[in-house]
Amino acid sequence: MQIKSRACGAYGTNCYIVTLDGKEIIIDPGMEAAEWVLAQVSNPIAILNTHGHFDHVWSNAALVKALHIPLYAPIDDCFMLESDPFIQGTPASYADVKVVGDQRFDLEGIAVQFLHFPGHTPGCSAILIDNTLFSGDFIFKNSIGRYDFPYSSSEQMRQSLEKFLQIDADWEIFPGHGASTTLKVEQKNVPYWFSFLG
Repeated sequence: MQIKSRACGAYGTNCYIVTLDGKEIIIDPGMEAAEWVLAQVSNPIAILNTHGHFDHVWSNAALVKALHIPLYAPIDDCFMLESDPFIQGTPASYADVKVVGDQRFDLEGIAVQFLHFPGHTPGCSAILIDNTLFSGDFIFKNSIGRYDFPYSSSEQMRQSLEKFLQIDADWEIFPGHGASTTLKVEQKNVPYWFSFLG
């Protein structure tokens, strides 16, 4: 598996292009991501959103129009793609596949699983491809996603972190902002955050 990434826009949101078997999956094309993505891909098959915040979905509409490929997004965050609730001027986009919970997909022979970790947003998810977790704004290197935004929930974040601790695997993690990390390292960090969650 090959992973290309670029920190895009004012918030430095990581957009990823994952290549497997000559096919490309685009993850979280945020602000100012479209031009870079279009210059990189030759056989794209899908766009995946980890959650609905504008800095992760801004370029959905432009890329769907240009590439004619399906958009997958967590069902509980689709309202953010469609209605721009943070009034940022986000171009509206509409998921072709509204992902429910920990749903699995076969994307032209590539196994993809969404793992639902609400808290940062109602639909906040991480995306597992080939033992690599694209964690969006749920888990970062030495940190977790904010839970003080509109539609966020500290209670759901606690439950999601408890679920995260139960995973027995050795995955590399590529988050929505900042540097990569690993599952084992971040599982050791999680107990620290419980003290902030009430």
